[in-house]
Order: sequence, then C-alpha cells, then structure tokens
Amino acid sequence: QVQLVESGGGSVQTGGSLRLSCVVSGSTFGAYAAGWFRRAPGKEREFVATINISGTGIQYTDSVKGRFTISRDNSKNTMYLQMNSLKLEDTAVYSCAMAPIYSGLTSGRALYWGQGTQVTVSS
Repeated sequence: QVQLVESGGGSVQTGGSLRLSCVVSGSTFGAYAAGWFRRAPGKEREFVATINISGTGIQYTDSVKGRFTISRDNSKNTMYLQMNSLKLEDTAVYSCAMAPIYSGLTSGRALYWGQGTQVTVSS
C-alpha cells in the first residue's frame, strides 16, 4: 500500500518560514514525478510546485516563485517544500502527490495523494 505522509506544517507569522516534508512508503519514490498542492478555505485545490524524477525539471505557480523551493531525495523517499517569506494568502492545507507522468502533474493528474498538513500564516 502506497502512503504519502506530510509533516512540517504549523502556524507562522507573515514573513516566516516553514519546511514541509513528504515521506513515501510502499513504492519506489524515485520512479515518480511529484508535487505539492494546496487548498485554501473556500477555494479549489491548486498546484504549488512540481518536480520530475531526476529533480532537473521544476515548475512553480507564479505566486510562490522566488519564495518556495521544491526538492527531493530519492534515496530517502522524501520530497521537501521550503517556504520562505510566507504571506497570509499561503494559508492552506498542503498535500503532496505522485504521478507516473510529469507533464500532467500541474493539472492535478496524480496517482497517489497524501492527507495534507495545515499551514496557517497570521499577521
């Protein structure tokens, strides 16, 4: 059974930082593209960042460019999201996902999803 477990969420003031982790078990993480998504209260889920299998292909949604960094360590079956200069509008439940094909991941076409971790940014 494939499981994705996120951690690292919490409450932080504007301008602060958090580092999310996504640990994968039950499958070979290195065989999948992966990404981070978020859902804010009352809004649709949106992609935040995606990364291909080797880590050489990365995409960010415009609102987080220059502030967030996605990375992965296939040897540890883990993906990360470093979030700096956090803003109120970054408040959301952040989930990680895996997909066999990288190109569709930004559209949410993922095979496996984690349960999510709450990130709350306050002033």
